[in-house]
Amino acid sequence: MYRRATSGVRSASTTLTRLSSSSPLSKIASNPAASASAPSASVLNQTSRSRSFSSALRSFRVCSASTRWSHGGSWRSPASLRAQARVSAPLMDRLERRYASMASEHAYKDILTSLPKPGGGEYGKYYSLPALNDPRIDKLPYSVRILLESAIRNCDNYQVTKNDVEKILDWENTSTKQVEIAFKPARVILQDFTGVPALVDLASMRDAVKNLGSDPNKINPLVPVDLVVDHSVQVDFARSEDAAQKNMELEFKRNKERFAFLKWGSTAFQNMLVVPPGSGIVHQVNLEYLGRVVFNSGGFLYPDSVVGTDSHTTMIDGLGVAGWGVGGIEAEAAMLGQPMSMVLPGVVGFKLDGKLKEGVTATDLVLTVTQILRKHGVVGKFVEFYGEGMSELSLADRATIANMSPEYGATMGFFPVDHVTLEYLKLTGRSDETVSMIESYLRANNMFVDYNEQPQQERSYTSYLQLDLGHVEPCISGPKRPHDRVPLKDMKADWHACLDNPVGFKGFAVPKEKQGEVVKFSYDGQPAEINHGSVVIAAITSCTNTSNPSVMIGAALVAKKAYDLGLKVKPWVKTSLAPGSRVVEKYLDRSGLREDLNKQGFQIVGYGCTTCIGNSGDLDKSVAAAIEGTDIIPAAVLSGNRNFEGRVHPQTRANYLASPPLVVAYALAGTVDIDFETEPLGTGKDGKNVFLRDIWPSNEEVAKVVQYSVLPSMFKSSYETITQGNPLWNELSAPGSTLYSWDSNSTYIHEPPYFKNMTADPPGPREVKDAYCLLNFGDSVTTDHISPAGNIQKTSPAAKFLMDRGVSQTDFNSYGSRRGNDEVMARGTFANIRLVNKLLKGEVGPKTVHVPTGEKLSVFDAASRYMNAGQDTVILAGAEYGSGSSRDWAAKGPLLLGVKAVIAKSFERIHRSNLAGMGIIPLCFKAGEDADTLGLTGHERYTVHLPTKVSDIKPGQDVTVTTDTGKSFVCTLRFDTEVELAYYDHGGILPYVIRSLSAK
Repeated sequence: MYRRATSGVRSASTTLTRLSSSSPLSKIASNPAASASAPSASVLNQTSRSRSFSSALRSFRVCSASTRWSHGGSWRSPASLRAQARVSAPLMDRLERRYASMASEHAYKDILTSLPKPGGGEYGKYYSLPALNDPRIDKLPYSVRILLESAIRNCDNYQVTKNDVEKILDWENTSTKQVEIAFKPARVILQDFTGVPALVDLASMRDAVKNLGSDPNKINPLVPVDLVVDHSVQVDFARSEDAAQKNMELEFKRNKERFAFLKWGSTAFQNMLVVPPGSGIVHQVNLEYLGRVVFNSGGFLYPDSVVGTDSHTTMIDGLGVAGWGVGGIEAEAAMLGQPMSMVLPGVVGFKLDGKLKEGVTATDLVLTVTQILRKHGVVGKFVEFYGEGMSELSLADRATIANMSPEYGATMGFFPVDHVTLEYLKLTGRSDETVSMIESYLRANNMFVDYNEQPQQERSYTSYLQLDLGHVEPCISGPKRPHDRVPLKDMKADWHACLDNPVGFKGFAVPKEKQGEVVKFSYDGQPAEINHGSVVIAAITSCTNTSNPSVMIGAALVAKKAYDLGLKVKPWVKTSLAPGSRVVEKYLDRSGLREDLNKQGFQIVGYGCTTCIGNSGDLDKSVAAAIEGTDIIPAAVLSGNRNFEGRVHPQTRANYLASPPLVVAYALAGTVDIDFETEPLGTGKDGKNVFLRDIWPSNEEVAKVVQYSVLPSMFKSSYETITQGNPLWNELSAPGSTLYSWDSNSTYIHEPPYFKNMTADPPGPREVKDAYCLLNFGDSVTTDHISPAGNIQKTSPAAKFLMDRGVSQTDFNSYGSRRGNDEVMARGTFANIRLVNKLLKGEVGPKTVHVPTGEKLSVFDAASRYMNAGQDTVILAGAEYGSGSSRDWAAKGPLLLGVKAVIAKSFERIHRSNLAGMGIIPLCFKAGEDADTLGLTGHERYTVHLPTKVSDIKPGQDVTVTTDTGKSFVCTLRFDTEVELAYYDHGGILPYVIRSLSAK
């Protein structure tokens, strides 16, 4: 059974009251309003100075510990799983004194307002934006209003100041000036790939605090933290009724140590909820269950907001909850009460008009939106959707668009709450009373959109885009990037162009004479063959689309119609269905269509992130052998959001994103080299050709099945089930201590070296002198290239490390599952088999040149040689360095390899902040310049001329870099805020937090 241990009052009070008054975090101790979930305690006191302390303490206990929110009925909410805290008498005395002083402290106590219930009484108190009587608020984007409310609520004039509030109020002017604000999310969400290393860091931080002579229990989450175990399941078994059970059993066998560690964390750390494997993917569970929309914490109301260690945390934006992905190190700091320092973003207004045409899916829409926004340029910005077309999009359609925010580069793709949102909340089992409270609060605080009101209030945006939904056409994206959209009607021509084009994002450089090559093999004793474009993986994956009943029902209808006409998927195509929650299984069963998916090989293989993260499992040995040693370019088609090289499977060089119905269609065709308009999928049982149009369901047909099949009771029963856990999880034993006992022989969980020999004094800026270039990259190097999550190649340094410790190749598991072991992950850094490093002059793979000797080595071995010689290293890169997943190991790994600075044309938002959080210097070439234009080969030695005192360094200043060849150039320092400079001074964000908490 998953649980949240005794609630966070003990953390938020007994722990923090021990802090030094000189510590930055001590300000939280003297003002619980600095905690994202704690402000309600103080503000409730402020409404009535005469209110009894016992009442105030009850409010503090509820809001700070459990942030109570009820689904209604008997369905257990996340908050209901937390035990109530006990508070000691001395603590009550301290709290009483604190409350007395806080009653007059809050800068915005005058706008604290009561929200009445329609039938009498009140829902609670809230900070009223209209009560500010500031006309600027009416023109603010809805997404910015959430930032404004948070700043007002958490304003303690230390971590969050009145100046922060003013900056947000004046957003029209300040958003163009790169101004910094502090933001405190209401909660943090993790998945296990990123959650395990976060928990490892927290455990080692406890050791570090203890070693500095302070209380290790100060390291404890102060806001609700939800961790969903969803990234460990692999598609080892497919095409069988028991595939899901077998995959889960193997998942537990491989990950028993990791899961036991997570179970330990759920009890060792307060305010932490762990959702066990087999429950669903983090984003769908967040959307259907964990998302509050509005918190009602002991009678205090405020908007839900969340940061997560998965970049697709943005899916919750479709529900009107402000959420985005951050690196694990940022998330850990947020858990521990640190405000997030962020640049006040610009907001792109994206107006939607019209209605999708017949046969066009939400996936087609999101791939179109992705291409438009990527072209427009939205990195570091919010995108806010509005317009008449909003009424035509279901909540699930909106969530699909919001999910892919990282693919179009935005921090958020935000859909303000409207009537569609409220209907979805009811559909997914939220009680009528809860939905009424949410609507009342958002209307009262000018955060609700009512499209029935005319005229609509005009809002200001940084820039404007518009799309007529009627212009969207069926499409897919690939073969190597999610924003390379291809209209379905052009797919065959585009595929042949990719075969012809030079090697690149849209090219494979296959000679004309070899494009017709065919490899014949035997599968289960039957003749089979593959050629360029043959589909060997067809996966309906959990992340982007399985929260959307329309495309799931559409896929099932395609499978049914094809089977009825006599078409079947070739047996050697690895097909799979990984739903994002148990609800999908229920409505497929009710519709009677699950059996039709099974007949086409799309049996359920598990509930979590599978093929899209690289957990696609092995291909059949005969298929793998047919590909091995040839130049054949096989394809994978998946309904996920990531198709970068080497991510899905090492042997699928072409990977396409498509809607679930098109995944089934391409599996039936067996190739991406097809024009669906003119070429048949195959021959039916009556001997006639069957075309895609013959099996494609109408929009009305899909809608009727959805209306009949998707019921609120399914959501309630599904989430009642996950609170009971499963036998495999419940049988796990975990130690009961609050300090973790590290096992030096473990290959999964290892104490990281970041905090060893740490002193109370910060180290200050580090010199980068005569550094060698470890790697020289071009554009669009992703976090999958830097820190792959999938297969551990048997010839890699990580594989050698594991084999030297007695781990057989069958038990390697994946890089993602071994993120709790720094020794594996350091060796896995830059281990992607599709890595293109200019130092290798055209050779592709995870190697580099050791510049002093000219030897070609694995990246790990070269880095080790530099470090052993006491030599610094830097990385040269092109545009969009670090795009893709919010992967903290993409920053931790380079740090462990000795990288001191990364010099790039541009950075992806999350990765840049991760580098800053680990103390690596991010530098940007000046506009129009890069390594090539400056004549840099990577064989030079580089000196970065930064001041030796952090007080002399300014965010965004010019920095001169010189080389031993006489070349000199100026870069922009991408420490974007003063807070990031403070982190750099301390050697990273986590050492900063440790020193703050350990201060006497």
